[in-house]
Amino acid sequence: MEEISSRKNPLIARVKKLGADKKYRREEGEYFCQGDKLLYEAVKWDAKIKTVLFCGDVPDVPECERMVRVPKDVIESVSPMKSAPEVVFTCAMPEVWEPIAAGRHLIMENMQDPGNVGTILRTADALDCGAVILAGDCADPFSPKAVRASMGAVFRHKIIELPVSSLVEQAKDIGLPIYAAALDSTAYDLRELKLPESYAFAIGNEGHGLSRELLDASAARVIIPMSERCESLNAAAAATVILWEMFRNR
Repeated sequence: MEEISSRKNPLIARVKKLGADKKYRREEGEYFCQGDKLLYEAVKWDAKIKTVLFCGDVPDVPECERMVRVPKDVIESVSPMKSAPEVVFTCAMPEVWEPIAAGRHLIMENMQDPGNVGTILRTADALDCGAVILAGDCADPFSPKAVRASMGAVFRHKIIELPVSSLVEQAKDIGLPIYAAALDSTAYDLRELKLPESYAFAIGNEGHGLSRELLDASAARVIIPMSERCESLNAAAAATVILWEMFRNR
């Protein structure tokens, strides 16, 4: 087992950069995770664990490339959390982004809050959604905040990242109708929508909603009924309502 005590060690610098830099994560095909709970989930779901840094008890990891004991201050230097855990680790990203297939999917367009992305991914996994499709300028689902919010769903749930134009084209090619969540007077009440066997629901970011391109490509616009005194829901809350309706109507 290795031991490293310096924050300036190249491995420590690399792990820190994986947590801080999206472009570097994509170039390396590896992402940063932290905490015992996430490590347990990574092991349970056979994520390819690359490097483990720890300062407490030796973690129970059957297989990884490097297991390194470090002082707590080294963990604190690489962790973005104010209260750093006793273990941080890295995992290899999925090697292949699969094309869209038939199923019941959720689309997030331009969802820029990583906490929302991770929370929605966790909810989609809990409610047996198909793929979670990130379209346009979405937050990185493999950022530390999104990974932490997913509570392990990132290790087991299918994530597809696509430009909006590619999403629209693929959906059209396979006959996958898209239902767009929109604050629109002509939108269908979510409770009254007759859903087919295979479809996708799309939600946009809280500031601007869905793009014109995705709205124009949708089979119908859908609204979540709510009190007249409320204008809208947080994106993660709206996704939860929609995902529950998808689950209920299986």
